[in-house]
Amino acid sequence: MPTPDGSTPPADCVPVRCDLVTVPTRQGLEAVDILRRTAAPAVGPVLHDGSGATLGFLVPPGTAAGWDLPGSACTRTWGRATRLPAAPPAHGYGWLLPPGDGAGRRVTDPVALRRALGEAARLIEAADSRR
Repeated sequence: MPTPDGSTPPADCVPVRCDLVTVPTRQGLEAVDILRRTAAPAVGPVLHDGSGATLGFLVPPGTAAGWDLPGSACTRTWGRATRLPAAPPAHGYGWLLPPGDGAGRRVTDPVALRRALGEAARLIEAADSRR
């Protein structure tokens, strides 16, 4: 499948339709741990920014329309297919969990992500209140 600019993507790209949920890194890392401990595979590729401020979870297209979790944002892709390269897709970003890693999920289950982010927020609040 050609890229939006008409070029042919590298062979190591994975086509995926997705929206992107971004969260603060600390909460995102806790959520990744929570999602990876569940019995059913629920986490797909996860991006991190070069500054270390945020993580981005790929979720099914259309998730942004109903996403309202405080402290996070969900960016629409309007259902367009995005090709995810094995190398990070943009300068200054990297893969925390690359496409095809682990169970090979192409996107993160948004219901499981919402639950994990809520649990992560409670764990962080409890840890911070003990200081």
